[in-house]
Amino acid sequence: MADRFIAVAGNIGVGKTSLVSYMSSEYGFQPVFEPYLANPYLDDFYAEMERWSFHSQMWFLAHKYRLHRELEHTPGTLIQDRTIYEDAEIFATHLHRSGRMSDRDFATYKELYEAMRRSLRPPDLMIYLRCSVRSIRGRIKRRGRPSEQAIPLEYLRSLNGLYEGWIGGWNASPVLIWDSENADYLEDLVDQLAFRRAMERFLR
Repeated sequence: MADRFIAVAGNIGVGKTSLVSYMSSEYGFQPVFEPYLANPYLDDFYAEMERWSFHSQMWFLAHKYRLHRELEHTPGTLIQDRTIYEDAEIFATHLHRSGRMSDRDFATYKELYEAMRRSLRPPDLMIYLRCSVRSIRGRIKRRGRPSEQAIPLEYLRSLNGLYEGWIGGWNASPVLIWDSENADYLEDLVDQLAFRRAMERFLR
């Protein structure tokens, strides 16, 4: 059984992977990274979202559920890069609302997700990284993942809006919101101390 389970949430390019790496190094937490590269539908999805949205999201749902259940039985303090909750509440929801996933496919997806969610232990802390779409776009270009370079700007804006609504309603665990655009815990000593103080409240 995991002693503590921390999740890091946020839009594409907000700095989730960097934060997970930092906290695993600084606090000795066990990192759990999103298996995005293993998704065999990802390149097809970004090229033709309407055709491949259901396939891609179902792959993420199955793998995130299996991973989450494994984490529940892994000892130590774990920190995860993106959760199963975001896959459903943000990404699949956006695809349905934007017409890129049919009503029938979304209903099937949601029924499975809700059954999975009820069986999962929620994280002990949800860290939400907030960042503007302009900065997110620049970070995506700089990191250079080929499958992400054609992501439409409107897609990122829609995801940001859904993220803000979702985190505002999240009540399954405490939430720490961090401004990843303007507060640099990696390079700025003042911001680093502020982040440490914020974390101390949850790690006592």
